[in-house]
Amino acid sequence: MSRLKSLLTTVLCLSMMTGEIIAQQVQDSLIISLDQAIEIALEESNSIKIADLTIEKSGYAKKGTYAALYPNISANGSYQRTIKKQVMAMDFGGQAMEIEVGKWNNVNAGISASMPLINAQLWQSLKLSALDVEIAVEQARSSKISMIKQVKQAYYAVLLAQQVYDVYKDVYDNATTNYEHTEQLYNAGKSSEYEYLRAQVNVKNAEPNLYSSMMAIDLAIWQLKAVMGVDLDAKIGVAGTLDQYKDELMSYNMSNNMSLENNTTLAQLQLQNQQLERTIKMTKYQYIPTLSASFSYSYIAMGDDFKFKWNPYSVAGLSLTIPIFDGFSKHNNIKQYKATQDILQLNIEDTERNLRIAFKNYDNQISTYMKNYAAAESTLEVAQRSYDIAEKMYELGKATLLELNDAQLALVQAQLTMSQAVYNFMVTKASMEELAGNDF
Repeated sequence: MSRLKSLLTTVLCLSMMTGEIIAQQVQDSLIISLDQAIEIALEESNSIKIADLTIEKSGYAKKGTYAALYPNISANGSYQRTIKKQVMAMDFGGQAMEIEVGKWNNVNAGISASMPLINAQLWQSLKLSALDVEIAVEQARSSKISMIKQVKQAYYAVLLAQQVYDVYKDVYDNATTNYEHTEQLYNAGKSSEYEYLRAQVNVKNAEPNLYSSMMAIDLAIWQLKAVMGVDLDAKIGVAGTLDQYKDELMSYNMSNNMSLENNTTLAQLQLQNQQLERTIKMTKYQYIPTLSASFSYSYIAMGDDFKFKWNPYSVAGLSLTIPIFDGFSKHNNIKQYKATQDILQLNIEDTERNLRIAFKNYDNQISTYMKNYAAAESTLEVAQRSYDIAEKMYELGKATLLELNDAQLALVQAQLTMSQAVYNFMVTKASMEELAGNDF
């Protein structure tokens, strides 16, 4: 009998310790909502920081391209020391003469400027640089949308793990209560040893699921912290339960969320198509003559010593370049870009088709989850009543422990099916929102 009391004491201690561990974890943790988790991820995630830096880099590249419209001004200077002067030979009246030409010191200093006046290719390249910035912005938006989806799914995984823990905690508590009651009946000679041993086994069988669900919560929180980009040792918890989303599940209308207007994949492909159009125009504009202006103002000084006399020298001019023949290089480049554009257009059509298929698939999945939840909800009410009746009958000795276990198993299955249906719905909804390109 002392061994049995010791086992019962151990069981009760384990139950109390389990509850204390969870309660202590919640007490020591910073409880955050889903919106707060998303905001932290958008601020702390390295992928988001990289996307923002990419936008900044593209902006600098665009400004660098616009610099070609401004005058290019530079100062220059040079000094030359003549090592050996050039000798010129001349014939004066039949007599040869040799004369040294130049000075020992030659100095040149000045300023020059140039700028394009007519350059259609340059103007198109400016528009092309602007599209580079737009693509970088869209890629950053894509990273944020993907991050939001990952945070949502990780957050829902924590809620599911907590819900599963609550179910298995109830199973464990019920098994412990039944064990205590069965022990009293056994000691009073009103229960068989088989019933008593089975009650003991039920407690032992309930322990692994309880411990596994505890570890699942810990792992899910670690995954959430990793997605958020925060320190893995930080103590955080999540607010809310899966039950708060059940009304959204049952009232969800898929047709309101099937627009691809903001889909980031299609948006990036369309921007790439615009890039190719600009590239084709820019190549065509290479046939257009270019006109540029230049100006130079210099001072030149020469002397055998350093007592220079400076002489100014300045010029201004226009430069016209007319392309005539390049071996069909521009013509072939244009053909190549058009072929690439045709390929891209086919990819856009395939991508849009596949995205619509994905929407349809999500629609079917959500419809299935709604039916699963409705079926489990109706089953849960019956299963709960069945378990309550079986529990009362067992206490009165009119039902066996096996019948009570069967009733509890049906109740647990209904509870887990409901929780799983809500979780699957929220995860699928997050994926669908990413597909639709919904911003946070």
